[in-house]
Formats: sequence, C-alpha cells, structure tokens
Amino acid sequence: MRIGIDVGGTNTDAVLLDGRQVLAAVKTGTTADVTSGIVSALRGLQEQRAFDPADVRAVMIGTTHFINALVEARRLAPTAALRLSLPAGASLPPMVDWPQRLVDAVSGRAYLVHGGHEFDGRHIAELDEAEVRKAADDMGQAGVRSVAITSVFSPVNAEFEERAAAIIAERLPEAAVSLSHEIGRVGLLERENATIVNAALRELAAHIVDGLSASVTGAGITAPLYLSQNDGTLMDVDFARRYPVATFASGPTNSMRGAAVLSGLDTCAVVDVGGTTSDVGVLRHGFPREATTDVTVAGIRTNFRMPDVLSIGIGGGSRVRHDGAVSVGPDSVGYELTSKALVFGGDTLTATDIAVAAGRAEIGDPALVAHIGKELAEAALRRIASDVADAVERMRTSAEPLPVVAVGGGSMLLPDELAGSGTVHRPGHYAVANAIGAAIAQIGGEVDRVYAVEPGRRDAVVDAAKQEAVDRAVAAGASPSSVQIVDFDEVPIPYLPGNATRIRAKAVGELQLTDAKGR
Repeated sequence: MRIGIDVGGTNTDAVLLDGRQVLAAVKTGTTADVTSGIVSALRGLQEQRAFDPADVRAVMIGTTHFINALVEARRLAPTAALRLSLPAGASLPPMVDWPQRLVDAVSGRAYLVHGGHEFDGRHIAELDEAEVRKAADDMGQAGVRSVAITSVFSPVNAEFEERAAAIIAERLPEAAVSLSHEIGRVGLLERENATIVNAALRELAAHIVDGLSASVTGAGITAPLYLSQNDGTLMDVDFARRYPVATFASGPTNSMRGAAVLSGLDTCAVVDVGGTTSDVGVLRHGFPREATTDVTVAGIRTNFRMPDVLSIGIGGGSRVRHDGAVSVGPDSVGYELTSKALVFGGDTLTATDIAVAAGRAEIGDPALVAHIGKELAEAALRRIASDVADAVERMRTSAEPLPVVAVGGGSMLLPDELAGSGTVHRPGHYAVANAIGAAIAQIGGEVDRVYAVEPGRRDAVVDAAKQEAVDRAVAAGASPSSVQIVDFDEVPIPYLPGNATRIRAKAVGELQLTDAKGR
C-alpha cells in the first residue's frame, strides 16, 4: 500500500492505495500550519479503512508550502547571488528584473567575479579564486545564510560552479549553497533567478521537510517519504531539502497525473477545479506538457522544469458578485470556505453556494441558499463554463479537439458539455485526483544540454544523452527494468558554431519499493 497526500490552498486530500485500487479517500481543510492538516487527513484514512502502518510502503506528498512562501515573500533566508561571468555579463546584474519587495525579502546581495564558459566548454576567463574568497568574506560579514552560484553555460561545463562552491563552503561552512547547473536550463538570467529562489527557500525547506516527516512518523508510518516534483515525478526528502523549487507546480501536476490514471486517457486537457483556482493543463503520453518558454513565478522569470499550466481565478471558494453583470472570482475565501460560505452560515456568496442552489452539489445547509434565484445561479454557472472553455481553447496547440477531464472538488461547477470540446469526463474519485496523482507518481531523470555534434556522431551523442537520463532516474530510486524514455527533444542552434544542438531527454520508471523489513 501507499499513501498520497496533496496540500492545496483550501483542502488537504489524502488517499490510501493498494496498487491502483483506492481503498480510502478523505478531504480535510488545509490548516494554517499545514502539517496538522496532514495529521488530520492520515487519521481520516485510518478511520475510513483501518490499516497497519507497517503495510504502507511509501508516502507521497504534494505541497504548496514553498510557492506560497515566495508569493507571500515571507520566511526567506538572507541570500547572495555569485555570478561567474566577468569580463562578460556585467551589464545586467543579478536580480535586475525582480520585484523590489522580493529583493528586500531575501536581503539580496550580488557579486560578479571572473569565470564562465562558452557554449562549447571553452573558458571566457579563468575562475579568480581570490575574488570568490573576497566575496565569501563579505557575505559572512553581511549575515548571508544561503548562496546561489551561477556560471555562464554551466549546464555545458559545471567545473567553475563546483570550485566556487568548495571555496564558499570553506569560508562559510554554515551557509547553504545552490548551483545553477543542477536547477535551471540554458539561459543565464532565468537560470540564475531560479537558483536564487531555490537558495532563499533552503532554510524553510529543511524546516518543512522535518515537519512533514514528523507528521508521517507520528502516525506510526516508517515508510520512506517522497515529495512531488513539477514534472509529475518524485524526489526523496534529502533532494527536497536541496531543491525546494522543484515542488512549485506539484499541485496541478499531481491532478493531471491522477486524471490520466482515473480516466484512462493519456492525451487530453485536464481542468482541476480547486477551492481557489482552476488549473488547465494538457497531458501528452500520460505526463503534463512542459512549458517551452520562460515561466514567471511571483514576478520572477525562471527556466526550470515547469508544466504548461494556465490558472484562472475560479474555484469552489470564489466570490460571486451580481451588481448588474454576474462575475465569479478571481478572489476567493480559500480555506475559510466552511465559515464564510452561505451554506455554512457565513455571509459571503461563493461559487459553492451557487452549485448548491442549482442542485449540482449537496454541501452544507441548502435552506440557507434557497433565496438565490434560478436566474442568478444559471448566469453564474454560464460565466464559469465560458471562462473555463476559453482557458481550454487557449491551451490547444492543434485544430484537433482535446477530450476534457474534470477533476478536483470544485468540478461540480462545470457543465456536462463544454463549448468547443464536447463531453466533459468526470472519472470516479475525481475530487481527490491530486492525491491519487501523488500516490502513483514515478521516479524520473532528465538531461538538458547543448552538445557540439561532430559529423557522423549524432547517434552516439543522442544515445549517450538518453543513457544519462536513464542513469539519473535509476540513481534517484527508479527500478532499472521499468525505466523508459518518455520525452525527447533535439533542436539545432543555428547561431552557434560547431553543429551546436540542444538535446533534452527525460526518462521515467516505477519507484523501487521495499517493505518494513527491507524486502
């Protein structure tokens, strides 16, 4: 058995699975400290279907902790950005395009030193270790606790980043160090931004992961704990401590993976209607389509792995206004739904109240929304259907209509037919698809690099890249016999010399599980 948990802005969902069979599923309110909500969800599973904690082989959690901390600009560590690029790359300093409130929140300090590579591995300049030591000493005096190191074209050659990290560790042994070649892709500023964000979250990551582990072991479960990543795969807790940015989009990703399993459709559009937002994404071969452009997170441009998701402010907790025209969202009562919605005795008209008044849902006390007119309810539901249909249309990349799968507790707001897409599929257990997606997630490995492909060597380079992706998946905990390449891109870069080609390979395999006795 395995347990999947997904922590959303409004609800914390949990499922107990035996293989792909759902034995128990619960939905509880997300709590301000989040971990007590997880404890409550685990207790709910035990009450619904008693199980021996020793029979649980793994626990998978998708969490919004880290993205929320960045958006709210709180609990971020004092961070320094060290860029190895001089004499190039000085015109746009680190954090140049950040919102000022986030620069202030991380007490952002920037240092530029000599170093960096050309795309083919040649040195722009030798790494100046004296400059790195001087920067490290200044960081120490300024109270910096986390350092982001970025070198030009480090995804091609990471030697300078690793040497600089060794110097920082020697000078500032207590500081956490994040290296850009381990986080982002080719593209200096976006990769640097992602690395600084990761560095700023390192302290919080250690605290949160310890809290999550404690909430699981407190329930008597000794099985290993995994966190969901942006691409629909898993990472262990040590990886999560080092790379918290890898969890940013785990919520919608889990919902999409869960939708694929529950519906049996591996290529479709998925609409996940939660309490606060509706996330629209596209599945290809059972995995979320990845964003091909830079992704802006909390006003910061980044280029690490993120699914191509369009979020709109429509959910079960969305406020409904009807002064003339009817509008739904984008603001929401969020996790306060059970105290603020009319059906729960509150004073705020929400989308959930509309669903109850229209007979789409049985939640709370229907008598409290009996005064809502049929005309208002239908107008609000038409508004929701129109906005969601528009979002699905914007996510299509071909003329072929995409089947639509609706999941999430708020999907009762959607009609049975969506304009331009036809029938809306609502599979069993749709309300907890996100937790199911977490529970069935696999282990992945990826390579994304620029190669100089010599004439006649293309097949050898491609095979080597694919093998490296497979090896990374196995090293991360995938069962070797189950690993396969699920995504591959090969893009020649005409403006660089030497037959430069960007190759991206992604391998995925089943998690290698052991029982409490290590079998």
